[in-house]
Amino acid sequence: MNGSQSKPGAMVSTGNPLAAQAAREILEAGGSAVDAAIAADAVMGVVEPMATSIGGDLLAMIHQAGQPVLSYNGTGRAPLALDAGMVSALPGARIPERHPLSVTTPGAVMGWRDLHQRFGRLEWRRLFAPAIRHARDGFAVASVAAHEWAIFDFVLRADPVCARMFHAGRPPAPGDRFQNPELADSLERIAMDGPDYFYHGPLAEAAAQAVQRMGGVLAAEDFQRHSGDFATPLSLDFHGARIHECPPNTHGIAILDALSAIQDQGGAPDDPGTWVRMVQATAAAMEKAKRTVADPAGNTVCTVVVDAQGLAITLMSSVFKRFGSGIAVPGGGFCMQNRGFGFSGPGHVNGPAPGKRPYHTVVPGLTTRDGEFFLGMGVVGGLMQPQGQIQILTRVLAWGWDIQKALDAPRWRLEAGDALAIEKGFPDDLARVLRSAGYAEPHAAAGELAGRSDFGGAHAILRLQSGELQGAADPRKDGQWLRAFRLQ
Repeated sequence: MNGSQSKPGAMVSTGNPLAAQAAREILEAGGSAVDAAIAADAVMGVVEPMATSIGGDLLAMIHQAGQPVLSYNGTGRAPLALDAGMVSALPGARIPERHPLSVTTPGAVMGWRDLHQRFGRLEWRRLFAPAIRHARDGFAVASVAAHEWAIFDFVLRADPVCARMFHAGRPPAPGDRFQNPELADSLERIAMDGPDYFYHGPLAEAAAQAVQRMGGVLAAEDFQRHSGDFATPLSLDFHGARIHECPPNTHGIAILDALSAIQDQGGAPDDPGTWVRMVQATAAAMEKAKRTVADPAGNTVCTVVVDAQGLAITLMSSVFKRFGSGIAVPGGGFCMQNRGFGFSGPGHVNGPAPGKRPYHTVVPGLTTRDGEFFLGMGVVGGLMQPQGQIQILTRVLAWGWDIQKALDAPRWRLEAGDALAIEKGFPDDLARVLRSAGYAEPHAAAGELAGRSDFGGAHAILRLQSGELQGAADPRKDGQWLRAFRLQ
């Protein structure tokens, strides 16, 4: 959905119109791109509780004009009480998808603080006013969010607190109003007292007790020990641009490995061999990441903001699988994430250990050209995130496509084994070539969305040669891009 065609200079693209409006409000009040992204992300945790919340993680890529690109890793760690023996005793020696042991420490709130301290311009508490308002007064549930809420209603039923909080058995229809006063209270206290309220106060105690009641081992001490960090991103020169991705424990390296192979092979979009090579390169890169990515020490939302001073951020937050662990915090208004599902079995480089970050699927991306911001983009949807970026970046950088056309175009998605889901609208001749290359159609139960493969949802901002910003929002989601004007 397109926004105002008013004076360019600042722009937001994000997953819900209410979040886009919150970001524009902050920009027009003189806030930075980071201020606006935080405000939008807080709103996304209200309007898409199945995708993100203060119970999840945050990663970001930031570019300030004339400065090197920075990445921020706000992912949480496994509980200190988690040990490999606990996991070895589980079926298959792996943490199941929504098992209580899958709960890791949330990093989003600390991530907001760290980003604001370094790049913020407005007062901290001002950033949360839109999210608090929508949580307390209610909002109309958007179409795609309502669809996912209904599909994943089953997740809400294991925990009575979660069932009450998110209306298990009677999910909202599109347009229904939903209120979350408990989340409004939590956000108000975070706005007033900062992250200390979340990490050193009653919310940490309540969250730990909720997880332990369900059989997990997360403790208040795990909250107290949490920290995020800024780092130099990984990068690759690709068709005249430099692509920057977050380093491990994310699988951003898989995007760069695949694009490196694609660049070496060349190919035109109408050549069926190009698509076979792209799928093969992606499969090889993701398999390598699966073997090697780990902490060196699903579902997601994405917000991209560029302000009039040239500060740009791609910010992504997530509770991983829809509604995360399905364990809700009494009085808190949110679910805890289930990132521990990303651990491999004991003995693997990505095996579980106390205080260790698991392999993480969230990969915010940022691309520069001649040292200046060119493209901020993220693709939500678990393992579709790197695959979506690879396809969109190839279309934009190698083939010169318009950014919105690149987001709209049908995609493919590698799934377990050699299964390849192909989105409706993908050219039949190219699809036949991919099938003949050995990529079978997935079984009905293979996809993330109740047996249907999820092809992700992307949001992006691109700077044209003229210097004007171009926004793009994926039609697969409820998102919107908006320009900001009347800048202070």
